[in-house]
Amino acid sequence: MLVLLPPSETKAEGGSGAPLDLDLLSHPELNPVRGGLVDALVALAADVPASLVALGLSERQSGEVARNAELRRSPTLPALARYTGVLYDALALTSFTKAERDRAHRRLAVASALFGLLGGGDPVPAYRLSGGSALPAVGPLAALWRPALEPVLTGSDDFVVDLRSSPYNSLARVPGAVVVRVVTEDAKGRRNAVSHFNKAHKGRLAHALVKSRAEPGDLRGLVRVATKAGFRLEPTGVRAADLVV
Repeated sequence: MLVLLPPSETKAEGGSGAPLDLDLLSHPELNPVRGGLVDALVALAADVPASLVALGLSERQSGEVARNAELRRSPTLPALARYTGVLYDALALTSFTKAERDRAHRRLAVASALFGLLGGGDPVPAYRLSGGSALPAVGPLAALWRPALEPVLTGSDDFVVDLRSSPYNSLARVPGAVVVRVVTEDAKGRRNAVSHFNKAHKGRLAHALVKSRAEPGDLRGLVRVATKAGFRLEPTGVRAADLVV
């Protein structure tokens, strides 16, 4: 099983790992695109006003541009420790045992605007680049990533559970994945997508999928694991399910 997580705009500071080495990341076939994007982001960081515009940042966030300038020199952290925010708080990586953390590194992958697809343990620096961004030297990221990333995801032998958000769905389609939607249900059975707590519920589901020793290989198995963990996950199609909260 491979669970695709969205990244977060916020990143943990610092790290104890050596600087970025693309050859240490999963899926080395993505390295040509990764290297080009890193170069473009570092070059853009030399022009702070242009970086702020391209990245959709305010002047108060100019520190994010400084991070990008140091991309090739700053220390690294495992991907699941680098990303922060609501989903990753709910994932609660620090609560896992060593065996569970190893399982998290195997089962969880992060969709990244800069790196395409990261294994949970891949060493990455702090950076700022969103899925909806368009860099002046590159253009829209979806046009760049789709030809490289879709063959990697569609060629996987793993059962894929897609928890990505829409800006990252656009970077690569995964036709064989099970897409999970977080919804509420009213007294008449009508369902509405959850927006505010969407990330927290996805983080909790990912946590449960790591904790389980079971290895679901299809939607039925996924529902079984989720139900055992106390979730209400209901199939809504051959490759779709609603997480009812």
